[in-house]
Amino acid sequence: MDQKRILIVDDEHDLCEIFLFNLTAAGYEADVAYSAEEAISKGIDGYDLLLLDVMMPGLSGFELAQRLKADEHTAHIPIIFITAKDTEEDTLRGFGLGADDYVTKPFSIREVVARVNAVLKRSLPPAMSLQYDSLLVDQSSKTVTIDNVTVDLTRTEFDLLALLLSRQGQVFSRQELIDRVWPNDVIVSERTVDVNITRLRKKLGDYASRIVTRQGFGYCFEGANN
Repeated sequence: MDQKRILIVDDEHDLCEIFLFNLTAAGYEADVAYSAEEAISKGIDGYDLLLLDVMMPGLSGFELAQRLKADEHTAHIPIIFITAKDTEEDTLRGFGLGADDYVTKPFSIREVVARVNAVLKRSLPPAMSLQYDSLLVDQSSKTVTIDNVTVDLTRTEFDLLALLLSRQGQVFSRQELIDRVWPNDVIVSERTVDVNITRLRKKLGDYASRIVTRQGFGYCFEGANN
């Protein structure tokens, strides 16, 4: 397996050195950028994951994430926010911008490495392609298209859609979705599931209504015959 490349974007030099040492020890190729502007100059599309601080001089982490998710060349790259901004509003904004995880300070380095491992190792259902009418999920290329137009999803959104679509009509509780989409070593709340489902629906256009909420039970993908 190719060595995964991680870009650490944080203006705290000491913290970057700690991340660099520990991620390298964990088997990753890690680089550092001390500002969002420096990160852009490095060519972000060459990385497999970003560890991104929110509060930095110049372009903030939120602003950088917004730019990356708007660019088809970088929209697929997972982002883990590392920040002292720990209010519910900040967390929801981070997930709303397409973050795959959100870690608040203070934290342990082991926790951050575990979360990096989890984001990069999420498994998908075995079928290589899944389809409902003109909605196509291609798991070999990790792409989703509607009427042959690409839909940009985060890895979490992709995994949720692939799971629900692979079991049309089956209702998954929030805890079942957590167990199947998020690894066991990552702590995820049921609210996080709701946020990701809401974000996924917004991207599916006419197919949004196919992801149905079963009050008191969970979510399912409802096909025409369900």
